[in-house]
Parts: sequence; C-alpha cells; structure tokens
Amino acid sequence: MSADRYSPAPNAESSGPPLGALWRAPEAAGPLQATLTIPGSKSLTNRELVLASLAEGPGRIIAPLHSDDSARMIDALRALGVGIETEPGDSEYGDDLLITPIAPFVGGGTIDCGQAGTVMRFVAPLAGLARGDVHVTAHESALHRPMGVMIHALRDLGVDIDDGGHWALPFTVRGRGHVRGGEVAIDASISSQFVSGLLLTAPRLDVGLHLVHTGTRLPSIPHIDMTIESLSHRGVHVERPAPGEWVVGAGPVRPKDVPIEPDLSNAAPFLAAAMLVGGSVTITGWPAHSTQPGATLTEILSLMGARVTRRAGALTVTGNGGIHGVDLDLSAVGELTPTLVALAAFADSPSAFHGIGHIRGHETDRLQALRTGLEGLGGEAEECEDGIRVVPRPLRGGLWRAHHDHRIATTGALLGLVVPGVEVDDIGTTAKTLPQFTQLWERMLTETADQPASDPQNPRNVAS
Repeated sequence: MSADRYSPAPNAESSGPPLGALWRAPEAAGPLQATLTIPGSKSLTNRELVLASLAEGPGRIIAPLHSDDSARMIDALRALGVGIETEPGDSEYGDDLLITPIAPFVGGGTIDCGQAGTVMRFVAPLAGLARGDVHVTAHESALHRPMGVMIHALRDLGVDIDDGGHWALPFTVRGRGHVRGGEVAIDASISSQFVSGLLLTAPRLDVGLHLVHTGTRLPSIPHIDMTIESLSHRGVHVERPAPGEWVVGAGPVRPKDVPIEPDLSNAAPFLAAAMLVGGSVTITGWPAHSTQPGATLTEILSLMGARVTRRAGALTVTGNGGIHGVDLDLSAVGELTPTLVALAAFADSPSAFHGIGHIRGHETDRLQALRTGLEGLGGEAEECEDGIRVVPRPLRGGLWRAHHDHRIATTGALLGLVVPGVEVDDIGTTAKTLPQFTQLWERMLTETADQPASDPQNPRNVAS
C-alpha cells in the first residue's frame, strides 16, 4: 500500500468522491439559508463501541457515525471476537449497531488502524485482554503518530509488547487474557487519547487503574471529560483526587442502549460558512449539554462576530457582515483550529491561536499544512512553537492540499466559498469522519439557492 494513497476500511460507508479526487470547491452565490442534520460523533461512537465490547451483556448504539474511523474500530473489535451487527434505526445516515461482548477477547489476528488515532490508542489496551497475540498496525501515512507513551504505560501495567525496540507502530501485543493493572504515570502532553484509552479499559484490569499525568500540559480535556462521562453512564466511577490524576476500580461495565450525538466539530465548517458568506446555517439536534469540543463553537464564533441562537434543539449561526480577529487558547479544542484559521484569513485584524502544538501529530502536521496552504493562495500565516498567527490578506484561487487530513480538506472547501478557483486535491479524505461531506456542502448551497432572497448581505469577495 503506497503512502501516497490511503485506502478506507473495507466496510466504510461512503458515497462521496473517491480518495485522491481533485474537487473544485463551489462558490456561494449569495447569503446562505440552510438547515442541516450532521451525522453522529466519531469520538462518542468509538468510545461507546469500546465500552459496549467490555460490557456484561449485549447493547445497542443508536445513530452511530458510519465512517472510515468507526469502520476501523468495528473491524478491530470484530478481530478480537466481539459480535457487531447492524439493525435498521431512525437515522438517515445508517443503521444502528448491536454489540455482543466476549471475555476474554480472542487473539491471533491483525488490527489495521488505518489513520484512526482513536483505534490505535483505544485498542492497544484491549489487545492485552485477548488470549493470544494481536498484531497492531496502521497505514504508512499514520505510522508516525505517537504511540510510545501507550507502549510504555501498558508494559508498566503488565502487558507484553513486542515493538522491535521502536516504541511505535507496528507492534504485537502478546495477550494473556487479563492485565494486572495498578498505578502508572504517563506524559500525555501530545494526546489526550492516551488517557482515554487507558481509562476505557481500566474497569477490566485485575486491580483497576491509578493513572497520573506527569506533563506540564494536557490537551483536549473535553475528550477526557467525554470518556469519564461515558464510563459514568455505564456505572463506572472515575475518581479525580487531583488535576491530572484518575482512579478507576476493577468492576463491571453496564450494558446499555446509547444514542450518539451529532458530531459538533464536523458541524464547524458549515456554521463558519454563514460567517464568511452571510445569511444563516442551522444545525438540528444540537445537544443542550455536551462534552464534545465542538460545543465551544457557540462561544468562539460569537467572539469572532457571529450571532448564535438556539431554538427547539437547533443551533443557528448568522453572519452579520464582519469577522473579528481573536487571540485564543485552543488547547482544549485543537480540532477546531483548521476552521477557525479559515475564518481568521478574512478577519478585520490578525488572529493568534495557541496551545495547539499537539496538532502537529495528527493525520498531518496541521499547523504546517494550514500555513503552507494559506501561503499558496496568497495569504499570510506564521507558525509558532505551540500555535499559528494569521494575517488577513486578499486570497486567490489555486490548489489546496489536504495532506490525507479530513479537517484540512474541509478548510479548503470553506475558503472556496468566497475565493474563486480553489481546488482541493483529495476531498475524499473527508470520509474519515464525514463521508457525506460534499453532499451536505452542496445541499447547504442548494437549499440557499431555493430560498427567496431575504438577507440583504452580499457574499464576501476578497479574491484578488
């Protein structure tokens, strides 16, 4: 398999453009007026898949995300012997999932994580609970993603791992059907997924888990809160005796039927579109409370100049004709950075986003990809040690490189709404978390075209 071409999981559902497809981003003809429903959260879907596989009995995941990342997780759990079947549900985006757990897990297979960080960080601890060897690998473009912290932690907990001395994927977990557990210290400064992966498996460890984060910073805390809340809903109590410290006792995981919220981070480009173009975009099913990082969009977009309203379970963002430059710490919500950088490129003053050095270790170095992408369209951006500074400049059309990264790809689509001639070199990579991205993007524009003109604002036009 070439590092230049990434193949999705065999059972990933996608009706969008194929990987590697050159896609000319459509321009907006006028102010937007659209209402959209976004598929389920990737982060919640993959957490609930793991917990359902560890539960004491069968459970159901309602309206899950069907994407490449979730398909990789399903394939991984099936390789460990978990029964996962589909059953029709009420979601327009695919079936519900019925999960039949197994204990201990089955060894002897290979798990291909693709590009999914949640799969490699969540499944590695599960592999220690298998009886037999489990080989864990990933696509060539994801082998750089940090795994040394997890390997070190699992060894401290009693797991036998053969990594060839590289502290990275691929490696083989020599499962014995159980893991001792106990106290372990890690530095999770580069990814909160290490904390979440260990916490998810903690109830099934022989003596539970006492986990201590030793680093000076901890990114994406909402994702850790999401993990703790998911565990709590299944009867697992997580004590937090001090910041960066968690204690989970050994015990049962309750089987449940769990509905999945819409993916609020995937909603970000659509909501941001209203700020760039004018008019409004409404996302249905927006939860009143959520641990998803995307929940902070209501506050962040307001700071940047949007009018944000909620009504009857829906969130509406309305562009008021201006975008404000900001100085924001995004350490808790780094996955929103690409969308916010696109907005900052059209702001009334420079913007600085910091606390996000960890996003260099995602599907690509996102800070570098955003800087070089903007520069390629005539923009100005400066990478900092832990962030990026964006100076608004007139942009021109050109090639926008996705770098195998779904969020970089959607940023190109957002820029193309108001900059004629932007072409995304691989829009198909959006299938990682949102296979329907191009259809929803076109629906947003089509709904707008079908609406009577009611907003006097003109679309932003900054192309040189």
